[in-house]
Amino acid sequence: MYILFDIGKTKTRIAGSRDLSTFSEPQILDTPKDYDEMIKTITARSKEIAGTEEIKAIGGGIGAPLDKEHQSLIEDVNFPGWAGKALSGDLWTALNAPVYLENDSACVGLGEAVYGAGKEFDIVAYITISTSVGGVRIVNKRIDANAFGFEPGWQILSPDGKYAADFLGGSSIEKETGKKAFEIDDPNFWDTEAVALAYFLNNVIVMWSPDTVIVGGSMMKDIGIPLDSTKKYLKDILKIFAGSMPPIRKAMLGDVGGLWGAMEFLKSKGVEMH
Repeated sequence: MYILFDIGKTKTRIAGSRDLSTFSEPQILDTPKDYDEMIKTITARSKEIAGTEEIKAIGGGIGAPLDKEHQSLIEDVNFPGWAGKALSGDLWTALNAPVYLENDSACVGLGEAVYGAGKEFDIVAYITISTSVGGVRIVNKRIDANAFGFEPGWQILSPDGKYAADFLGGSSIEKETGKKAFEIDDPNFWDTEAVALAYFLNNVIVMWSPDTVIVGGSMMKDIGIPLDSTKKYLKDILKIFAGSMPPIRKAMLGDVGGLWGAMEFLKSKGVEMH
């Protein structure tokens, strides 16, 4: 049995796979705030899913940047007190199986590139606009080589540094307006967000040169940033590749994209050969 997980700031999803082609109905739980409680929770749920079967490997994403060895978090804005903790090693000890960690946006993007909206393309830029902004570049169905991971949400969009791309995320919108994103029904507000997203995607395209851009996350739902408007503005903004703008598509895999990506991530590590 292989264990797949997707640890987000508020929700954690965990499932099992016997063949790394399909996975069981995910268990969805509130993400524990305490590190030790998370280790206990993942351990208990993994053993419950595996039953009497041996756990061969565990893999998935977490919503934070990781160290170069992908053993621990190097920043803990989403998970206070977790930075520097031996997350991979602690889970390995608890479950007696190898653990493979990746950024959560990278896992979702990998899932979309292999199983979802980007499966027809070799070079996929995946962007998630959710509580915050993340993304990844996928090349030939693998997470592209990198030194520190991908954090496109931290690019600066104004000379004074006031606007990082992360201001498109739900947390920033709530701070700005005092409302949850789904409570905002003003089309003018969302049209302004579409303009900002178009500038952001312009930067993604000129730097990553993708065959396609996949956009997902909670801010891209019916009440949220309209993708059609974003594409309309992007056509006017994107100058250097005028006439050859890559297709901009909405993510297909929904809330379980991270588990699809975790499954493919484990396969990329060759664990099915053990």
